[in-house]
Amino acid sequence: MTALPAAFLDSAKSVLGPKGWSEDAEKLNEVASPWRGIWPGETPFLAMPGSTEEAASLVKLCAEHRVALVPQGGNTGLVDGGTPHGEITVSMRRMNKVRALDTLNNSLTIEAGAPLVNAQTAADEANRLFPLSLGSEGQATIGGLISTNAGGVAVLRYGMMRDLILGLEVVLPSGEIWDGLSGLRKNNTGYDLKHLFAGAEGTLGLITAATLKLFPKVAKATAWVICETPQNVVDLLALTRDHAGDTVTSFEIIPANAIEMVQKDVPDTRDPAPSPLPWRVLIEVSMAREDQARETLMSALSDALEKGLADNAIIAESGQQAESFWHIRETIPLSKRAYGTAVNHDVAVPVSAIPDFLAATKAEIQKVVSEADIVAFGHVGDGNLHYSACEPKGAADSKLSNHAGEITRIVHEQAMRFGGSISAEHGVGRLKRDELAGIRPKAATDTMRAIKTALDPLGIMNPGRVVSV
Repeated sequence: MTALPAAFLDSAKSVLGPKGWSEDAEKLNEVASPWRGIWPGETPFLAMPGSTEEAASLVKLCAEHRVALVPQGGNTGLVDGGTPHGEITVSMRRMNKVRALDTLNNSLTIEAGAPLVNAQTAADEANRLFPLSLGSEGQATIGGLISTNAGGVAVLRYGMMRDLILGLEVVLPSGEIWDGLSGLRKNNTGYDLKHLFAGAEGTLGLITAATLKLFPKVAKATAWVICETPQNVVDLLALTRDHAGDTVTSFEIIPANAIEMVQKDVPDTRDPAPSPLPWRVLIEVSMAREDQARETLMSALSDALEKGLADNAIIAESGQQAESFWHIRETIPLSKRAYGTAVNHDVAVPVSAIPDFLAATKAEIQKVVSEADIVAFGHVGDGNLHYSACEPKGAADSKLSNHAGEITRIVHEQAMRFGGSISAEHGVGRLKRDELAGIRPKAATDTMRAIKTALDPLGIMNPGRVVSV
């Protein structure tokens, strides 16, 4: 790592105060170590601003001294976007307050370092709902979720993270503060700047706070369904929406081998409905009243059973049983370690293309590693699949490791072939930056570079992520 200018360090420490910085080796290693343990980085200095003003002063110093920085939230990213590689790290976790909650406007203003669960809890205590939900919600922060445009399990009804934003407060690369914390839903006064920063992964500015949309609380009905084919699953989604409309909140596909994987890795995990058939679906319908949601879901599933789209279905009788269904789904990403090597992907295809994508991609991968186990699960409702090729059970050596690049090429080529994307909800980071530059239209990449250069001419904000300049 390049040594930091002494004048910068002295000024940064003064601006941040004794609680706002660290050069402790253990802490530096912690923020430079992504949770998956791959792509480890390094950082010479950890900044922890406690206010927007401190963050702005720090960024201004970085601009003056040409010091590059990496914004970091909960360090739960999956594409090497928030791991420092020689840059200083700016952790936002000290900025975690709820600033305002307006029940009549259905809005919540919260700082960027707050974990997602804090926003959910604040909304719940006000008899409101903040609908974003994902497995890392106890650690992933609001700023990180906005910066990666996170998805989660309720996109089908509520949209991606950018759809849940009303306003942002951002420190620009110059150190200037843009206060865009508007609670307005209609505000046609020029470029909608908040959408520049949502999904930009900290390359255009440092998000310090956000005003988010809240919704009325809902009652849920949850079902676990057994299906024979992916086509049955896609047809079941269409049928369920015919019955329930946009009240279908979640529609998750789970392969049988993923359940076996979770049971192996997580003690006391039980399969809700053992079956030799290969696919499960986790469905959630949410409405104003629980009886209404339950009756609607029951009607849809009765129709599905009669038409042969489902072999069996269980509607949760309690919140605890519903949580047990969700526990299996949310444990899959962590439980892939039971397989050893896994080559993971985050892709999206049109919902109608899911069956053909799954069949074609598996066939191509097994031409390379015939014994590979395919674990494909995720959000059928929005076409987002988490597609993993896992080490064959009982393999004496790691065949997948020798073919990881080829497997990724196959998965990404098939996703594009079916009109999809190689990055659905995890972001771009450094991992997919160069590949995407060769896939997306040249005009799109050129426009991104122009925006990056205009806002960050010194190239200090999370350099090397999303797009190269």
